[in-house]
Amino acid sequence: MSYENIIVNIEQNTAYLAINRPEVRNALDKQTLIEIVDALEVLSNNNEVGCVVFTGTGDKAFASGADINQLIEKTAIDTLKNDGMQAVYDVVENFSKPTIAMVNGYALGGGCELAMACDIRIASTNAKFGLPELNLSIIPGAGGTQRLARLVGKGKALDMILTGKIISGKEAEHIGLVSEVTAPDKLTNVVKEYTKKIVAKGPLAVKLAKIAMNYGTESDLKTGLMIENLAQAVLMSTEDKSEGVHSFLDKRKPDFKGM
Repeated sequence: MSYENIIVNIEQNTAYLAINRPEVRNALDKQTLIEIVDALEVLSNNNEVGCVVFTGTGDKAFASGADINQLIEKTAIDTLKNDGMQAVYDVVENFSKPTIAMVNGYALGGGCELAMACDIRIASTNAKFGLPELNLSIIPGAGGTQRLARLVGKGKALDMILTGKIISGKEAEHIGLVSEVTAPDKLTNVVKEYTKKIVAKGPLAVKLAKIAMNYGTESDLKTGLMIENLAQAVLMSTEDKSEGVHSFLDKRKPDFKGM
């Protein structure tokens, strides 16, 4: 998989997708977004990949936000087209396999929104998070006003967005924006521990757990419970469910086939 603005490597059932524009702190331009969608389509069809980790090259930034040079040219009509950053992050959020944001530096604006579109966020102690779009007299428009509030609560989200404050990885962990913070030199190994645990699970169960969570939490409780029940019913008829139960009783490692 060869791209201009991203690097994709596959290691032990995990794909690492790195934004590779360190000269502009991994700013997200149109070409980068196109490449992310293309890479995810390829990875969705690769049965050897059980998890995707997003990160940025270099030691300064995960992704510093939208490319301001392209923002100058953007119009209202451009914003309403269904091919912008918000649509790309919907693809990330609804990707069929688990996603982890490995935040190794600045995650600002669209970079913070990309991290929030991932299922899990792990940050280094030098990570910085923020949604400073109001400084440009625009709002976080790639899911920031919605996902941040759902992750940390309306009050904290309004605080960050209206003031444009930049918070540390530690504060992000404190408010629930990230799951764990670790030293920069330990970040990769910590993320690998997460991916190791995820890919060891039944892949169909992982996929349906994501569906139940993503759709159920956007519904009322009764609807969410029905989605959960239907997902469980599907899993009860799979070969992997039988393998999971028998391997547990036999005290051996399961051999899941995704069937």
